[in-house]
Amino acid sequence: MEAYTHSERAGSSTQPSGGRPTIPGGPLAGLRVVEFAGVGPGPLCGMLLADLGANVIRIDRKKPSGLGIERPAQYDLVLRGKRTMKLDLKSIQGLRLARELVSRADALIEGFRPQTMERLGLGPEACLQDNPTLIYGRVTGFGQEGPLAQAAGHDLNYIALTGALYAMGRKHHPPTPPLNLLGDYAGGAMLLAMGLLAGILHVRNGGQGQVVDAAMIDGVNALMTPFHGLYAAGLHNGPRGTNLLDSGAPFYDVYRCADDAYVSIAPIETKFQRVLVDKLRAAGADVEGLPAFDDRVSWPELRKRFTEIFVKRTRSEWCQALEGTDSCFAPVLAPDEAARHPHHAARNSFITVDGITQPAPAPRFNATPPVEPLSPAREEDAREWALAWGVSSAAISSAL
Repeated sequence: MEAYTHSERAGSSTQPSGGRPTIPGGPLAGLRVVEFAGVGPGPLCGMLLADLGANVIRIDRKKPSGLGIERPAQYDLVLRGKRTMKLDLKSIQGLRLARELVSRADALIEGFRPQTMERLGLGPEACLQDNPTLIYGRVTGFGQEGPLAQAAGHDLNYIALTGALYAMGRKHHPPTPPLNLLGDYAGGAMLLAMGLLAGILHVRNGGQGQVVDAAMIDGVNALMTPFHGLYAAGLHNGPRGTNLLDSGAPFYDVYRCADDAYVSIAPIETKFQRVLVDKLRAAGADVEGLPAFDDRVSWPELRKRFTEIFVKRTRSEWCQALEGTDSCFAPVLAPDEAARHPHHAARNSFITVDGITQPAPAPRFNATPPVEPLSPAREEDAREWALAWGVSSAAISSAL
């Protein structure tokens, strides 16, 4: 897929539909954020804010930290749009510069164990004393207090504690560890971004700065709220892999095709189920005597029939027959295939920076479109932004 230019993505017109002038830079242009380098949700949260125009200065260690999966900078895509300042926070000069940056920021992001920032002299009490309107964002797995607050863990542990992991997997199989999208990113990074922006809005409405405690277990618990309702109503209380949305229903699942690729079907509603059957019939599939979708006793037979139907054609052939219809169908794509899919191409859903294809900033804004992100491998440090924030050149030089 060809990379699109900035003008193609942001729009070359200065007068989008609705009559409002386009303001380049994104809806968060001018927002100042200090991010303390870490792993998982904190860096992604900083990227999401930077994608929408925030000035994110990332404070990193002077020596390699050993945090996360080491890779060349151009492949560490969560660094895009940010500028980095490497400081020794245990030195007087490094700590002083970090405190000065924070004193001029709207928000702070940190993802260390509880009390780590306090020991460095950068805890909420000190920072809010310097900057009473600061929104101090903390993201951890287990939260700032409680019996597990100081325990090490990762995404899998956090989603296990919430009940989410228990519900994921096939019938008669152990829970299936998913990618760390649920705990780290949905329950952590997204929750923190929402909390920071809510806090900033509160300040701009005349309120005071405060601490945002974004615990991943809280975020995942919030995401699980609808399922607690389904459990209470008896609508999702069977064993793992036997319910409507967990691969239990044969019409909400994936099927192997003749070329060993996979497709997904998800017609939950009766009207869409009828479309699927009609489209399968039109494609020459044998759908005579297909069991009723709402008869749970017949689900094993329905799954068997679907398995036999889909394996007779390639994924491409099924796309020709079903994609774009109300059958609730989509091919199962690898990440590199997703970037080349015509729908994503039509929407400019991916960008190419330094030769690396990656998702474009989201969500989209018609009046304040974000600019294309800076390369994650950009060598300039944060000196220029720090000076623009009002930090003295002498303070920067003494700490770098």
